[in-house]
Amino acid sequence: MSDILHIVGGGMAGSEAAWQAANLGVDVVIHEMRPKVETFAHKTGNLAEMVCSNSFRSDDSEQNAVGLLHWEMRAANGLIMAAADRHRLPAGGALAVDRDPFAETVTAQLLAHPRISVSQEEITALPDNGHWIIATGPLTSAELGAAIAAETGAEALAFFDAIAPIVYFDSIDMSRAWMQSRYDKGETEEERTAYLNCPMDRDQYEAFIDALLAADKTEFHEGETAGYFDGCLPIEVMAERGRETLRHGPMKPVGLTNPHQPDVKAHAVVQLRRDNALGTLYNIVGFQTKMKYGAQTEVLRMIPGLENASFARLGGIHRNTFLNAPSLLDARMRLKSRPNIRFAGQITGVEGYVESAAMGLLAGRMAAGDILGRPLAPPPETTATGALITHISGGADAKTFQPMNVNFGLFPPVHGLKGGRRGRKDRYKAYTDRAKADWQGWLGRTSQNAA
Repeated sequence: MSDILHIVGGGMAGSEAAWQAANLGVDVVIHEMRPKVETFAHKTGNLAEMVCSNSFRSDDSEQNAVGLLHWEMRAANGLIMAAADRHRLPAGGALAVDRDPFAETVTAQLLAHPRISVSQEEITALPDNGHWIIATGPLTSAELGAAIAAETGAEALAFFDAIAPIVYFDSIDMSRAWMQSRYDKGETEEERTAYLNCPMDRDQYEAFIDALLAADKTEFHEGETAGYFDGCLPIEVMAERGRETLRHGPMKPVGLTNPHQPDVKAHAVVQLRRDNALGTLYNIVGFQTKMKYGAQTEVLRMIPGLENASFARLGGIHRNTFLNAPSLLDARMRLKSRPNIRFAGQITGVEGYVESAAMGLLAGRMAAGDILGRPLAPPPETTATGALITHISGGADAKTFQPMNVNFGLFPPVHGLKGGRRGRKDRYKAYTDRAKADWQGWLGRTSQNAA
C-alpha cells in the first residue's frame, strides 16, 4: 500500500500525473468522483474532460511561452499533448482540440495501462499516510475543500471561471459572417481560415454594450466573492470596465477584412472558433459570461450573423478554489505541513489546461521518484515548467498571489539582449532555445535517476 500513488482528481493534471508516474514504474490509483458525484460543468464521466474552451492556445515553441510548454510536455512523453495532437482542429497558430474524442482517448489510454486503476469513490479528507497528489482543480468538492482549508489554516481563495457559449454552425448566417484567421495567420489555407468572424458597425456595437450591461446576470451566493482571473473575465465584467474594453479585447477588429464589404472597416468583430472535428459547433472566443440563459440568447443574437443562432451550450459560471501556493507548497509541490501530499493542477494557482497538465506531469514524476527512493530535483527555472513551479512555490508574493498563465515574464532574463518591443523576437527565441536545452538536460537526469 505504501508504494501506491493515489491521485485525487482525473482532470488534466491528475491524468498526466498518473501517466508519468506509471511509466516510471509506480502503481497508481486515480480517485475520480465523476460520474458518481456530478459537477455542474462536467457532462461525462471521462477523464480529462474539457469544460471551458477547447483551445490549448499558441503552439509556437519559439516565440510563445505556452507553445514552449507544449514542446516540453511532448519531449516528456506527455499523454495530454499526445491526445491533443491526435485530435487537433484547425485554429490558425493555436492548438484547438476536438474535446470529446480527446477525453475519450485519454480515458482509454489510462484504463489500458497495467499500472493504473480508477476508483469512483469521493475523497473527502486529507489522508494521514501514503503518497498522494491532490489534483481536484477548480471544482474541488465542498468537503475536501473544507478539509484543505482546515489543514492549511488559510481562508479559501476563490474566483469564478465563466464558460463561453457554443453555437451550431448551420444556424450562422454566412452572408454576414466570413472565415479568416487574424492577419491570415497559419501555414495552410485551413489554418488561415480557422475563425468565423461577425462584424459590427459603431451603432451595433453600442447597442450590444447597452444590452450587455442591462442583461440579467447570475447572482452570487452569500459568502462568495467575485474575484476574477483577468485572463478569463466574463464579457459583462469587461464591459463594466469601460465601453471600449471589449473592442480592444476579444472584439478587436484588427487583422481582418470582411469580403462582403472589403472597403468598410468593422468597428468591432466577434470571432468564433471551431469546437469539433466535424465543424458543426463553434464557440464564441473570449465570450465567457455569467448572464442568465434567457438574457444570453437575446444579447448574443444581436451579433450580426447570429440573429438566428441555435446554441449547443450556453455560458455558465463556476467557483474556482486555489491554494495560496507560495506559502503552503515547497519546491517539490508538497504541502509543507503534510509532505506525503502533493498538489497539482489549477488548484495550485496555475491557470489553463496546459499549465495544469504540466504541473501534473511534474507532480507525477516527483511522487514516483520519492516512491522509488530516488527523489527528483525541480526542473531549472529557465524552462517553462520550471518557471511555473518556481512562481507558485515562492517566486510569487504570497500576499498578492493570483492564478498565473505561463509567460516569459516568469523566466530569468537572458543577459546581453536588447530589451523592449523591438528586441522581443530575438529575446523570446533566446528564452526558448535555453529552455529546450535545459529541459532536455533535466529529462536526461530524471531518466537516469529513475532507471
